[in-house]
Amino acid sequence: MTWLFTVVDILSKLLNVYWWILLIYILMSWVPNARYSTVGQWMARICEPFLEPFRRIIPPIGGVIDISPWAAFLVLYLANIGLRQLPWLLMG
Repeated sequence: MTWLFTVVDILSKLLNVYWWILLIYILMSWVPNARYSTVGQWMARICEPFLEPFRRIIPPIGGVIDISPWAAFLVLYLANIGLRQLPWLLMG
């Protein structure tokens, strides 16, 4: 059963890395033309598919302020918590 803890730990670390990539991508939106750089385009390919469903559900406030990334962060956080609890739930 220790393999399950190892797999969960690796997946949890990957979720944490994705969380940081997403945060950097969102902060890049505050810098003019940063998203059009090579790094910005690479991050867009990684982050936009995850953010798009949140943007469809949560419209921008006043048509300007996009709060959907906060919901995305919350989902990633809760997924990480659930993932970390999985081995303990399976062990009973």
